[in-house]
Parts: sequence; structure tokens; C-alpha cells
Amino acid sequence: MILRTPLTTANRGDALLCQGPSSSPRFSPSEPHRSSRPGSVSSSEGGRSSTTSLPSPRMNNRDRRRIYKRVAAMFLLAVVALTVVQRGSINMGSSFQLERHVRTDELERGEPGSDPITKDFWKSEKKQPSQKVGPTELSRITERSTEDGPGTSSGTDFNCSANANLSSQEWFTGLAQNFKKFALYRHCRRFPMLINHPEKCKGDVFLLVVIKSVATQHDRREAIRKTWGKEQVVDGKRIRTLFLLGRSANQEEKIHHQKLVEFENQIYGDILQWDFEDTFFNLTLKETHFLKWFQAYCPRVRYIFKGDDDIYVSIGNMMEFLALGDHGKDLFVGDVIFKAKPIRKKESKYYIPEALYNKTYYPPYAGGGGFIMDASLARRLHWVANSVELYPIDDVFLGMCLEVLEVVPVKHIAFKTFGLVKDKESKLNREPCFFRSMIVVHRLLPPDLMHMWNVVNGDLVCSQKVEIL
Repeated sequence: MILRTPLTTANRGDALLCQGPSSSPRFSPSEPHRSSRPGSVSSSEGGRSSTTSLPSPRMNNRDRRRIYKRVAAMFLLAVVALTVVQRGSINMGSSFQLERHVRTDELERGEPGSDPITKDFWKSEKKQPSQKVGPTELSRITERSTEDGPGTSSGTDFNCSANANLSSQEWFTGLAQNFKKFALYRHCRRFPMLINHPEKCKGDVFLLVVIKSVATQHDRREAIRKTWGKEQVVDGKRIRTLFLLGRSANQEEKIHHQKLVEFENQIYGDILQWDFEDTFFNLTLKETHFLKWFQAYCPRVRYIFKGDDDIYVSIGNMMEFLALGDHGKDLFVGDVIFKAKPIRKKESKYYIPEALYNKTYYPPYAGGGGFIMDASLARRLHWVANSVELYPIDDVFLGMCLEVLEVVPVKHIAFKTFGLVKDKESKLNREPCFFRSMIVVHRLLPPDLMHMWNVVNGDLVCSQKVEIL
């Protein structure tokens, strides 16, 4: 049987002595500490104070020094632990930062100039210091940015206001409002990430399929998931799929649209989203942010296929093409356009004023409907894209970046980003046997895509298959 006695003032002193050097005794105001040596404790009764000697042994100087050393060591460990915890919390809460980066030998072959371009697709460049992802920040790509421009949120880390110098320039005053918005905030190029899936690049990935989409086009993403965009393993080679989104540009419905995107992401887990408005002029932002994300998370991806959300793709033909041999580190293949001219008609969606781009031709670029590039080229494009001034047409922008790297994109007949034939009304554009021989065919809405996929992959009998690979 164990008897428990209340801890009086006297036996409290015994308890404190039993705690040893690792505990710090506490004294309440009603119990003033008057002991000048171990083994004694003060007590007060009726206003009188007395000192009672305890039977504990006296500590010699050697014991005191040992206790002091232990206490000092514990205090030092506590300080170190607190410092580590504080630094860790700062790193976890800090925004994604970019460090100044001196170009590698890979990029010394070309210097970025300063140009912009337009038409149906891509281009742009301007000298700016390149930047590199900090080595301690590769665990996440989410950025904070003080982009007060189109499609930004609060809580940014640098001031990005409108370029007031443009308002007095004649070419600027005649622009449409959406183009004006692009020009005013053209220098704003870093936005926070809203949805991330770094696990998509975990392990060896042979082909990363990346599709540009917008929040409201769920039906297109769903059609792709059910047809050619299924994640699969072909001959031991892994294929992964991602959709790139900004946030809805519909101010009245953007909260509702965002909730739908988040719900869709919970189901499929295949969406990357950044906090800029999903508009035509912001497609270049989608390009640069993806390249940055890819650089940080995908060291073991071999090839990238990038396209729109209204295309038909034959993964089988694509894999057959990639298996033909070593395509080299500069592979960039698609429906390439040579000597395209900037469009100067203001009523055109692709209008570009001469003040923005004054050259006669764009550099060669691939139609954004779909193209394949080597992963090592994508990593080099990431660094170049930081030094090329943003351009309102993403296809042309990539062409400009390729020009800086002295890489010429390759045209391939199996990429049809403007339809199978020029006549959009032609029945040939819906001929299944032609689709069977293609790699990419642009502009099929979900019902057409589902129908064509089922026909081509069904019991279709063709007189012959065109050898195009």
C-alpha cells in the first residue's frame, strides 16, 4: 500500500532536491527563497520565519561545477534547437525566390536581342539578366509576386505597377483595351501557383503530355482524359498528362469557376494552375510558368508533348516516331511555319503594331496546336525565356526563344495544326483513315473528338495507311 502525503513547504524542499540539476525549482511569492545552501529550506508560520536543516548531503565545488556545466549545455542545445525551428518555419513560409544566374555554356551560343512578334502563334526577346531557381527552393515552385497587373493577387513580393510611360505614345492609344492591358503589365511575369502536382514527374517519365486549357473548358479536358490523354505505360515507357490553367477571367463567375476547378483537381489530380487571368494575351505567361515548373520538378522526363485542348492525338504514332532513333537534344518538331509576317490589321486577333515588332518576318515557329520537344531543350528554353521580353502570341514567343538558342524547329507532315486540308468545309478533314496516319490534328471539339477516337480505334478498315513517320 502506498501512502500519498501532501507536499508541505518542508517536504517540497525535498522534492526540489530530488529533481536534480535538470529541473529549475519555482518559488511562489508566498514562499520566499532564503536558503543559502543546498539542504535547507525556508518556511513561515504565523508570520515567523525559520530555517530547517535537511539531511541531504552538502555539495562540494566539484558537484556544483558539474551541475553548472550540464545546465549550460542544456541551455545551448535549447538555443540551437529554437534557431533551427525558426529557420525551418521561415523557409516553409517564404516565397519562391529566384537568384541571379550566370548563363551556362549551353546558352553562350546566342545572346537575346529585343524583339516582339505576332500572328497566329509565337515569339519575343529582350536582354534581361537570367535567373536561376535557388537550390534550397526546388522542393516547391509556388511563387509570391507583387504583380498588381492583370490576374494577380495580393501578398506579392515586389511592386509591379502599370507602365505609365506608354500612355503618351501614339501607337499605344489606338490599341484595343485587352491589348493595352497586356502592354501596360508586360513586365509582370511571376505569379503565385494555386494548384501543383510535382508527383507527376516522379521517377522515369518517357513522355509528359501537357495541355493548355482554361477553367471553363472542363468538357474538353474530360474528352481528352477519356480518349488519347489517358495515362498509360507503352512498352515499359511511362506517359503522364497535365493540364495548364490560369484563373477564370469572368469576374462575375470566377469564384464559382475556381471551386469547380478545385473539385475537378481533387478527382483527377492532373491540373497545374497559376494566379493570372486565363486570356489570349496571357498564354505566354502559361508557357514561361510551365517551363519554370518543369525545370524544378522534372529531372527524369525524356520528351514533352505540348498542345491545345481541342486536338486529336495518336499516342501510338507519336511513340513510334520517338522510337525511330536518337533525335538529339535539340528536337523540336511540329507544324512549323517559316517566314510568317506580323499582322498589321487592327481588327485581327493577332494584330501587332510595328512599335512592338518591326521586323518583316517572324523566326520559324511551330503552331501551338501541338509539338514535341526534347526535355533538355525545354530546360534551356526556361533560362532563355527569362531573358526574352514577353510577347502576346505564345507560339511566336517560343520561336523567338529557339532563335536565341540557334535551334531550328523541324516541320513534320503528321502534325496538322490547321486541319488536314486548308478548306475547313472539306469532308477530308473528317476522314478517319487520314486521322489514323496522323500524330496531331487540330480543332476537334469534344463530340467530334470522341466520335473520331471511337471510329479510328474501332473496326475501321482502310485501303492503306500512309507511311508518314
